[in-house]
Amino acid sequence: MISAQFRIQLPEGVWIREISEQHPDATFDLLSGYRRDETAIELGEIVTDDPEAPIETFRSHPSIDRLEVLESTGERALAKYELTDTALYEFVDLTALPIEFPVIARNGWFEFDLTGTRAELEQLRSVLDSLGATYELQSLVSGTDTESLLTDRQRELLELGIRQGYYEVPRECTLTELAEEANVDKATASTVMRRGETKLVKWFLNGPERKREFG
Repeated sequence: MISAQFRIQLPEGVWIREISEQHPDATFDLLSGYRRDETAIELGEIVTDDPEAPIETFRSHPSIDRLEVLESTGERALAKYELTDTALYEFVDLTALPIEFPVIARNGWFEFDLTGTRAELEQLRSVLDSLGATYELQSLVSGTDTESLLTDRQRELLELGIRQGYYEVPRECTLTELAEEANVDKATASTVMRRGETKLVKWFLNGPERKREFG
């Protein structure tokens, strides 16, 4: 099996492209979602200095039927919402590959991971090409290739997080402080670290050594 990370520019008119371009410093994490008849139900997280601003944009967007803010802190907001724009799920139907959450949207682009055979991933690229989509293949890792599991940037930020105590309980530094130390904006730090963490968890749970351990 092969794990790949794609970055795709969202088509014009897709609701999350419009919202993410209005708030380019925010990161929108789709944590889970499913299509139900003509609508989709999603659970999403917004990471930015002022989550209230994009939340209000969510409320006023014509594709959003219902929105419930479940939690809001200084830097994050968690919301459940129903929308009429189901383009993401229609795209998944074309590729025949399941969505791997989280799916990250930022400033008009989607980032997501897929796991499948080489033939399935080639089929995905064919679909993207046929749609005229603008995309980047950011990483391609075989199931046994642990050395290249993380990008250099992911490794750098995760190691910095460990050194600064970001993963301690309680935390010894905030995401803002970590981003400042790495000389990147907070949304970028959050995205890079979340991607790296997801890769490590999936590798640990699905790697060949783990499979042998659990028989």
